[in-house]
Amino acid sequence: MPHYEVWPGSAEPLGASYDGLGTNFALYSETAEGVELCLFDDDGAETRLELTSFTNHRWHGYVPDVGPGTRYGYRVHGPWDLAAGDRCNPAKLLLDPYARGIVGDVDWDPSVHGHDLQDMARRPDPHDSADHVPRSVVVSSSFNWGNDRPPEHEWADMVIYEVHVKGFTHRMPDVPRHLRGTYAGMAHPAAIDHLTRLGVTSVELMPVQAFLTEGDLSGRGLTNYWGYNPINWFAIHPGWARTDDPEEVVNEFKGMVKALHAAGIEVLLDVVYNHTAEGSSDGPMLSLRGIDNFQAYRLAADDRSHYVNYSGTGNTVDLRSKSMVKLVMDSLRFLVTECRVDGFRFDLATALARTDHGYSDQAGFLSAVNQDPIISQTKLIAEPWDVGPGGWQQGRFPAPWAEWNATFRDTVRDFGRGADGTLARVSSVIAGSQALFEHNGRGPGSSINFVTAHDGYTLADLVAYERKHNEANGYDNTDGHDDNRSWNSGVEGPTDDPDVTALRQRRARNMLTMLLLSQGVPMLLGGDELGRTQGGNNNAFCQDNETTWFDWAAADDDLVAFTAGLVALRRAHPVFRRRHFLAGGFGDDGDYDVAWLTAGGEAMREQDWHAPGVKTLQVLLNGSAIARRGDRGEPVEDLTYLWLLNAHADGRTFTLPNGDRGRTWQQVLDTATGAPPADDGQVYEAGHEIRLLGHHQLLLRHVDAPEGPVPRPPAATRARPGS
Repeated sequence: MPHYEVWPGSAEPLGASYDGLGTNFALYSETAEGVELCLFDDDGAETRLELTSFTNHRWHGYVPDVGPGTRYGYRVHGPWDLAAGDRCNPAKLLLDPYARGIVGDVDWDPSVHGHDLQDMARRPDPHDSADHVPRSVVVSSSFNWGNDRPPEHEWADMVIYEVHVKGFTHRMPDVPRHLRGTYAGMAHPAAIDHLTRLGVTSVELMPVQAFLTEGDLSGRGLTNYWGYNPINWFAIHPGWARTDDPEEVVNEFKGMVKALHAAGIEVLLDVVYNHTAEGSSDGPMLSLRGIDNFQAYRLAADDRSHYVNYSGTGNTVDLRSKSMVKLVMDSLRFLVTECRVDGFRFDLATALARTDHGYSDQAGFLSAVNQDPIISQTKLIAEPWDVGPGGWQQGRFPAPWAEWNATFRDTVRDFGRGADGTLARVSSVIAGSQALFEHNGRGPGSSINFVTAHDGYTLADLVAYERKHNEANGYDNTDGHDDNRSWNSGVEGPTDDPDVTALRQRRARNMLTMLLLSQGVPMLLGGDELGRTQGGNNNAFCQDNETTWFDWAAADDDLVAFTAGLVALRRAHPVFRRRHFLAGGFGDDGDYDVAWLTAGGEAMREQDWHAPGVKTLQVLLNGSAIARRGDRGEPVEDLTYLWLLNAHADGRTFTLPNGDRGRTWQQVLDTATGAPPADDGQVYEAGHEIRLLGHHQLLLRHVDAPEGPVPRPPAATRARPGS
């Protein structure tokens, strides 16, 4: 057994810090009465070292000759008083919340719990958990970033690709087998070539911070594939790396970031700070629960042995606590400064901004983020809800936050299945959801538009299933959303019927068109461009198999080309990605930026927005009225586009507007053909009648002489409808 000295060391920084000669260990706990640092040799033998230095609730010590690769953990001595919220149990080996590396897993031996679950008195369990839980690892990563320069895409120019690290390349044929499903696989030229072909500016990676699979899933031979079950917010999850050596893991992750940056692609992380893998009051004791339970989690006011559950997973991290705000902020700064991540999507972000009285845009965490000179300069995206009372806070996050726009999702899905009464909502989301975001000074870039995401149906399943099919998850099909706003196009699931297949393809292309041509920031679910299906499973969080892995052999190459063409069209034309909301009426110069027209080419009147059974709309986007300046202050102008949308099940006739300032239109996009956008389509004169199929969209551009006038809409009101 090695002999170690323990010097007083430093209270800062928290975690394990190697200086070339030894390692400083520092742990924050307001509850502890004593802390033991536990070091493990290569054979797993444990040496316990008492940390006797205590400064401002920080237990610390410097251990010479301990360096990178050392496995360690903590045992915390203190009160066990559940009614008071205290759960110290030194029989349990605890992960360092600031650990840069983690090895091992939980094997769900009963000893991993702080108390015997069969003991009604819930007394502390005396059995040692060390052989059954992960261990922290000292990491001193050095990485050559070379000439890495993170891209700096403006919100309006972004196209986000939400993707799972493993699922993306696990079956990608051009990625070598030993790299598939890893960070290195994501960095492989074949993977990056696909992203650049699509034209996306940013990848949003599903959780890559260290996480665990829940005990009930392990018992059924399943895993937590999505990763929304964190156990540490510094360590990179080793499951998506080529090796479990922590230093190699973090360097492989950094190599992925560097490779994506070189291709001009930002890296955004989906981060889960609202709860941890320790779960409910009967969950395992793995880290924060045994270190400082009272500070770490929101506890029920009437009985602190129970947890407030705004996350739906058993506990809620308490960001009213200064120590927890510091922990989360330190984690974010680590990911930005050490790993060069460009931004974050915050899972269940409402839970992060809850005070004693519910959500507040002045909550401590939001204030900490907004004043932080590093984090405030990154891309910040909120999932603006949680499952607690008053959890729906869409549109209420402060600048500079953007938000997932579920109203866009639901509206496009409703219109895409031909639901009644959607026209006013459709115009609102096409225009950037102004009513949601303008009131607190934000612009269209605050709206992260999406039709599908990891949580729910894929796009292919959205048009092929009306009922979820989650039997493989093991919950008797009771899990997952029931309100999917989907339509199977006439047949549930797979079909050989060519008419049903054509309808599904047209509807999918319609929704992609609405996603990529609406104002705001589009987020594409990875694999939708391939036609990826999950067989109707709308909650595939535990399916680490063919259900979720991208099937590149079955990829729809035409759909890939169509999607890439839409992205390119958006990128080439600022009329689809404005920095400011559409005014919807005449400006001081008598011009307009958008006109909303009936299928007959007349201006929409108030009664038209709510006319029963009407599911057609023409949108005239004026490229000569963009409230934006270039880098040198020059006005930005673009082409003018006319967008025809039919959500009826049957065909409808559209009349091109017969304005007094422009006569000729050329077809650019037809969702019935599936061909990518092109500038050589058929030319029509104003007043021409065009017959659209059921569930069909067309896009045309104004092609009168450049010096000629911009098409003028009919003289009735052009004002945008109320949302």
